[in-house]
Amino acid sequence: MNWIDKDKNTIWHPFTPLEGVDDPLLITKADGVYLHTDDGRKIIDAISSWWVNLHGHGHPYIADRVCQQAKTLEHVVFAGFTHQPAITLAENLLSILPENQSKIFYSDNGSTAVEVALKMAFQFWFNQNKDKKRVIAIDGAYHGDTFGTMSVGERGDFTKPFVPFLFNVDYIDFPQSGMEELVIQQFKDLIKTNDVAAFIFEPLIQGASGMRIYEAKLLDELIAIARKHDVICIADEVMTGFGRTGELFASDYLNNKPDILCLSKGITGGTMALGVTSCTEEIIKVYRSSNLKKAFLHGHSFTANPLACTASNASYDLLMKPECQASIKRISRLNQDFVQKNVSRPALREIRSLGTIMALEFETTNDSSYFSEMRNVLYPFFLEKNILLRPLGNLIYIIPPYIITDEQLLKVYEAIEEFLDTL
Repeated sequence: MNWIDKDKNTIWHPFTPLEGVDDPLLITKADGVYLHTDDGRKIIDAISSWWVNLHGHGHPYIADRVCQQAKTLEHVVFAGFTHQPAITLAENLLSILPENQSKIFYSDNGSTAVEVALKMAFQFWFNQNKDKKRVIAIDGAYHGDTFGTMSVGERGDFTKPFVPFLFNVDYIDFPQSGMEELVIQQFKDLIKTNDVAAFIFEPLIQGASGMRIYEAKLLDELIAIARKHDVICIADEVMTGFGRTGELFASDYLNNKPDILCLSKGITGGTMALGVTSCTEEIIKVYRSSNLKKAFLHGHSFTANPLACTASNASYDLLMKPECQASIKRISRLNQDFVQKNVSRPALREIRSLGTIMALEFETTNDSSYFSEMRNVLYPFFLEKNILLRPLGNLIYIIPPYIITDEQLLKVYEAIEEFLDTL
């Protein structure tokens, strides 16, 4: 029995039907932007393996640091104990996060980072005996697949089986161009009752709903309104963090900074799982008590895992190097040039970019949701050209590792233009 047969007998893959799909590709190794298959193919990972890889696969600096840490301290319970990798990472993060951020709470992925943020916000009011329980979110949001994160995300086919178990959330429309004033009024109407606990958002770009971009000015105004009504603002930067939007964080485009930020994905450079939730001193102060019942009673077995923290510190070192920052600007510029070159294509409903992220939404007469049949054409077209682009229905996007070269990026662009020429 080969490895693929063993896989089919034993493994349940995410976002994948159990019947009627092609076999998964067996990846035997990866280096730089390339994924190597067992039959000798080299596939450009143009989506950073679900947006996590910043510096290329198998980066020797990160690997060496993790290897050394594994020989020293692989893990220890983080309640009552601490360690240097976690302390260093907290200092590193606070040095680049918005200045109002004060403390770091560790978890182990993006969904849990958001769960922590929501629980942190709810208990903030509970500790003060204040009855503020409502949450406002933006329509089309995706914040994760745990129950709290599903609750604040878009309700649809992904959440339909679980809706009876989710808590109620109020939604404002996605603030697309021309709808800003309507969205602001919706927000004002929802928040004026003064019982809203939190406003949660993906800053400037919604990822899973199609890389939809909106203006920093609009988000700034929403946060300002929230401030007037004493509402906690939560920025889900799980995707946008660590340079993806052109700045280190999407919140850097804002004048009004969030109270809580959620981080994951790129934090370890794509090496292993880690989640982070940061918050302001204003949030922390209501937890400052010797009363255990006022403590934040939340944790994970692998909270602040030393190996993951070490990988994150190594990734931070690489991210802050001038050559990495220059590469982010280079990719951002090339994306903008590609957008301008192809903006008038009749086959495109829209082409857009923000920093290192670019998305192309195709015209279709059929369903344009995640379940659009167009994904069944798009995915194999690019994979046959040894390029990994995982469609969101009738939309493709690129979000490459920062080490991708102009030549490699040009190959991706040329394949996209070749597909456009067929339409």
